[in-house]
Amino acid sequence: MKALLIIALTFTTSAYAQSNTQGDAKRGAQLFRACAACHSVAPGEHMTGPSLAKAWNHKAGSAEGFARYSDAMKQLDAKWDDRTLDKWLAAPGSFLPGTSMSFPGIKDAKARRDVIAYLKAVAEEKAPPVQAGGGGMMGMSRSKADLSQAPAEAQVKSIRRCNDTYTVETADGKSEKVWEFNLRFKTDSSRLGPRPGQPVAVGAGMQGDRASIVFASPKEISAAITESCP
Repeated sequence: MKALLIIALTFTTSAYAQSNTQGDAKRGAQLFRACAACHSVAPGEHMTGPSLAKAWNHKAGSAEGFARYSDAMKQLDAKWDDRTLDKWLAAPGSFLPGTSMSFPGIKDAKARRDVIAYLKAVAEEKAPPVQAGGGGMMGMSRSKADLSQAPAEAQVKSIRRCNDTYTVETADGKSEKVWEFNLRFKTDSSRLGPRPGQPVAVGAGMQGDRASIVFASPKEISAAITESCP
């Protein structure tokens, strides 16, 4: 009887430990929103960081077409699995000194398991959706939205500069004045970038007081700005 009790307790403890380590991909999808500013899960869609579409069970630093890996990541001989991803997500800088990833890490172990479960589901094409926000010229979120399909309030028709102020007119007939320090000019040549000659305003900043204007190519930027004071 004692032996059977020990076996039963061992089995129960093992089963509990196994179930307790299983992440929730649905919850992980929502936690991934903190990562979505720098990483896409669409294949080949690179942002500040590489696409994570095929990260699970693949060699670190091997995303095809991504050219901004740190030397430390290029030299890392590891495959992204439960163990390595857990250590990486807990503290990237400690796991890989010299990494260019500035994210401090996810301290909660359950949250890490959930994110890992989501990345695994992404690789298996079973991922639940990630909720996202957006709307408006200064509020349109850039979590890799398709800028070629931007609404009228984000389609830039003219940019006028007078001293330290830009006046940005959009296709809905409205205009907005933006302090020069709060306006950035960017390019996006990916398939989700704006159409040539049709720049798009993308909101930014904690207070919604900043914006970027995204062009299809660098040569369009200076041509789009007119120096004009009333």
